[in-house]
Amino acid sequence: MEQISTPAGTLRKNALGMWNIVFFVLATNGPLTGLIGVVPTAILMGNGVGLPGVFLLVGAVYLLFAVGFVAMGRHIRNAGAFYAYVATGLGRPLGAASAFLAIVAYAGMQIACYGLIGFFTSETLLRLGINLDWWVASIGYAILVQLFGTRNVEFNGRFLALLMLAELVVILIFDIAVVGHGGGPEGFSTASFVPSNVFATGLGAALVFVGGAFMGFETTAIYAEEARDPAKTLPRATFTALILIMLFYSVSSWLLVVAIGPSIAVETISQDPGAIWFQLSTKLVGVALSDAINILLITSLFAVLLSFHNSLSRYLFSMGRERILPSVLAVTHSKHQTPYVASTIQTSVCLVLLFVFGISGADPITQVLPLGSAPATIGILAVQCLASIAVIRYFRKNQLGVSVWQRLIAPFVSAVALAFGVILIISNMSLLTGGESIFNTLIPLGMLAVGICGMGLAGWHRWRNPQIYANLGRVLNEV
Repeated sequence: MEQISTPAGTLRKNALGMWNIVFFVLATNGPLTGLIGVVPTAILMGNGVGLPGVFLLVGAVYLLFAVGFVAMGRHIRNAGAFYAYVATGLGRPLGAASAFLAIVAYAGMQIACYGLIGFFTSETLLRLGINLDWWVASIGYAILVQLFGTRNVEFNGRFLALLMLAELVVILIFDIAVVGHGGGPEGFSTASFVPSNVFATGLGAALVFVGGAFMGFETTAIYAEEARDPAKTLPRATFTALILIMLFYSVSSWLLVVAIGPSIAVETISQDPGAIWFQLSTKLVGVALSDAINILLITSLFAVLLSFHNSLSRYLFSMGRERILPSVLAVTHSKHQTPYVASTIQTSVCLVLLFVFGISGADPITQVLPLGSAPATIGILAVQCLASIAVIRYFRKNQLGVSVWQRLIAPFVSAVALAFGVILIISNMSLLTGGESIFNTLIPLGMLAVGICGMGLAGWHRWRNPQIYANLGRVLNEV
């Protein structure tokens, strides 16, 4: 058999500290985007004023997941993240399936976010008397994301850190203002954390929205090859990011409910869910805070796009390096050591899709957003569930000094919870697609087909290229 050579592409070593990685995770979650765009809708369509308690509930599940995730991460060094975990723990076919699911999920979320940022930019410019189609604005952002994505990862980390700090500051100002005003008409009511409200009717729908707020924390593993002292940096970054996300969403959404008053919160939000944060910001602080939130909402979406772009580039890089996809994807920039070929290809795909959506007259909110986010939510939760099971399988034969809590109990509980989440999302597809639609069936079946294609490709390599197959998920792993 012909000897297979691997492209000489390598990622930048020792480039990222713990807080750089934490900001990458926060950028992927887009805290300001989540609070303004997701929380009001989740309150209306979910369990009402009990939503802040759901953030704590889901955060606890992900902290359990992180226990096994971090334990196995000490033996995995691969930019493919969950792909490498699943391939190592459950075998190469399921590893390839998880990679394909993750790639499609990140690509879908990118398109959804391009729709959002184009829409908000178009609306903002329209108020200034400038008429610009949303998809034209989105294409402009895609080009800008490409320029940032091919720069060195340290530059990206610093840029995202500035954007995240700005987001956190404006929300902190809002939170302090609520506290300074003595809460709301009902004081500092704790109704949001009463079990009867948290587990009220609509909990399933709330989980659909809240689960998406935690999407992207695998970013910590994606940057394993570029982290400084990854054995210490990655565990700390993972737990720090999860705790910050959980507290940020829970506290801020609670203070939103408090500021309105729990007894009238649902009714008040239903009148104009898209404007509730701006109205309260103007009332409690002034129009300056409302304007700042409006501007930072757009920069928040840009940060989300850049983070997803970087994550997807590294998935494609990993697939190219291991030859499950064309090896050209593993070529890195000679100066910045970024996977610029993978970056350029994904940007090109986004540009084509945005152009098609634009000329077809697709609505960015009712069509582009659900068609992108629905498969993303299903795909990522499914891959996370597989990763939890992979942890159990990985440590079954060799415990490597890992406690039973880390290698079995925590990952088992999280796997069950995540599997339940996948089922819940599929049964609530109408919430993601906006009503009864053929897409409610096609999207879950499509993601199943994506996973099967990944397994099929792995099987083909096993038959035709056994050397490539044997190497899947193994590059740079320290087992």
